[in-house]
Amino acid sequence: MNFENIKLGVAPINWTNDDMPELGGENTFEQCVSEMALAGFTGCEVGNKFPREINVLKKALEMRGLQICNQWNSYELTTKSFAENRKNFTELLDFLEVMGAKVIGGGETGNSCQGSMDIPVFEGKGMLNSKDEWDSFTFGLNELGKIARDRGMKLAFHHHMGTCIQTIAETDRLLNETDSENVFLNYDCGHFHFAGEDPVVALQKYIGRTAHIHLKDVRPNILQRVHDERLSFLTAVKNGVFTVPGDAEGCIDFPSLFAIIKESDYHGWIVLEAEQDPAKANPLEYAIIARNFFRGLTGI
Repeated sequence: MNFENIKLGVAPINWTNDDMPELGGENTFEQCVSEMALAGFTGCEVGNKFPREINVLKKALEMRGLQICNQWNSYELTTKSFAENRKNFTELLDFLEVMGAKVIGGGETGNSCQGSMDIPVFEGKGMLNSKDEWDSFTFGLNELGKIARDRGMKLAFHHHMGTCIQTIAETDRLLNETDSENVFLNYDCGHFHFAGEDPVVALQKYIGRTAHIHLKDVRPNILQRVHDERLSFLTAVKNGVFTVPGDAEGCIDFPSLFAIIKESDYHGWIVLEAEQDPAKANPLEYAIIARNFFRGLTGI
């Protein structure tokens, strides 16, 4: 196949950071979506500055030729009741369904260190320490995925640094212990590389179970600092551990990733999601770098 079943989107975290509102605090919603469209993307995820009035948001996106393709959901299956998780999940499904999205993303934040500024990311990650903990977690995720499936949507779970699902081994167990019709993967090459895994090997392994793709690159010199200086995940982001595909400072093998996607039956979105400090990395400039790079590899 070629890439006719692929759409290219971008995440607003490149302009305004949900976890660190001081990053891009000066950037407005209107600037964010206007520059997404100007850079040549046709879809986007949802950020903290996006209006929640459906008519207002739809009008702003339609004016710019954009559509919502996904939104992060913070699962807290390790620390909150299933009823609480179901309520939050269903409310977000309601919003995404109205906006025309087919995927609901997110990762487990309940016992994660990803949102902490002072816990070293390689030392304080969330863990599932027993079979009972795994069973409770995967049962809850599977039930939420069933709710999404019954509404014509897919739960695409995001493996993420600092969480209980970070490595290939943890991702394997998650997927093996959930129903393949209920739980899919939100693949992210940057997080697999950050975790010490080979993102090409990971995509080859999981492409058949992947419902959403995030692409970002990693600056290896900053990643080494994260190890050497025992930095937190958020500190790593502020220091520029991530960058966009197409940046010469990155190190991920994107031609191999796109070759895997091209030979697969993947239908859906590829989303640029390379959070940086907008004061150091102009969001529009870097979005254009990535968009041109994607065009060169895919023709779209």
